[in-house]
Amino acid sequence: MTTRLDWPAMMRAGMLGLGLKPAEFWALTPAELRLLLGQTGAAAPLNRAGLDALLAAYPDQVKEGEDDGSGRDRGAG
Repeated sequence: MTTRLDWPAMMRAGMLGLGLKPAEFWALTPAELRLLLGQTGAAAPLNRAGLDALLAAYPDQVKEGEDDGSGRDRGAG
């Protein structure tokens, strides 16, 4: 299923909102226009809560006797 683009809204955003000339607007791809409008579609940057969740799931330190995946015995000196 393809998503139809709302060209009138995109033209208003590009020409009125961004001040693009018609030739500049039509030279852009829809992805470039979205980028100029700040609509990247990318995930939000990692925030503190996300970092804390990653640290809890993947701690840097391994508890005594646990396998760290290296094949070494962590309990041995």
